[in-house]
Amino acid sequence: MKKVCVIGSNSFSGGDFIDLLLENGYEVAGVSRSEEKSGVFLPYKRHGTQRFRFHRLDLNRDKDGLFGLLSEFRPDYVVNFAAQSEVAPSWANPGQWFRTNAVAVADLGDFLRKQSWLKKYVHISSPEVYGTCVGTVKEDAPLNPSTPYAASKAAGDLFLFTLVKNYGFPLVMIRATNVYGARQQLFKIIPRTVISIKSGRTVELHGGGKAVKSYIHIRDVSRGELSAMESGRPGLIYHLSPDAGISVRDLVGKICARMGADFGAVTRATGERPGQDAAYVIDSGRARGEFGWKPEISLEEGLGEVVDWVEKEWEEIRRLPLEYAHKE
Repeated sequence: MKKVCVIGSNSFSGGDFIDLLLENGYEVAGVSRSEEKSGVFLPYKRHGTQRFRFHRLDLNRDKDGLFGLLSEFRPDYVVNFAAQSEVAPSWANPGQWFRTNAVAVADLGDFLRKQSWLKKYVHISSPEVYGTCVGTVKEDAPLNPSTPYAASKAAGDLFLFTLVKNYGFPLVMIRATNVYGARQQLFKIIPRTVISIKSGRTVELHGGGKAVKSYIHIRDVSRGELSAMESGRPGLIYHLSPDAGISVRDLVGKICARMGADFGAVTRATGERPGQDAAYVIDSGRARGEFGWKPEISLEEGLGEVVDWVEKEWEEIRRLPLEYAHKE
């Protein structure tokens, strides 16, 4: 039985990836700085604990504990989802974003490059490092970050590639576009819109919702990440993206139509966020060609899934805050 350590196991993406790993027979150690969430947000809990163990460790503060766990568990693969991942708050605390996304990544990479048991390190990056993505943006596109978050991710990425160049480090990097689905953080635009409509709140659209995003269902991304972990070529970046983008305004319009809400009555345009990229569309031809990967869940199907999840878990969800809460 092959073993995987997933760092950032409490995250939306990390939790779904663990669920897929357990479906496929892996033994998994999950690591997160916060307490394990409920099954409302972590789908892997349906599998029980026979092949999964959770460890509460902070990538920044518990480095020795994390490295000790890795040395004892000796995973075949390490997959790192852990990050300070929000764009707008990164302007207020840029140093914190760099500590997690660059400095901690450098420490982890330096440790892992010395371990003979490691078959592959999968690092979850972001297309934000490219800045505005227009046209066919491939994996060799130049880095042009426009926010502290994007700059911190780019710095961590660049360090990891120095390990590839000098030590043959078995790195595979993933850059996926706007992930969504049931169990996502409630402050994200899709669940926040559903909850706002259901509870009679106003949905704020930054810049009127003109920015174009590429929404892709979480399970499609997890499938691509699993393929990259198992079959990806070390030293390469793999994009995971849908066939086309959609403006935030049109996305919210689709949710309003599905829920029978009047778009004009439930939305309000606000000023644009600093550093907001106008478009976010990238090419995923490498993953499609090498793995035969492609998105399988349509936006309409995925949005319906989110609406159904909110309805099912409403008694818990309605008590939770919709605002982003920063944790250092």
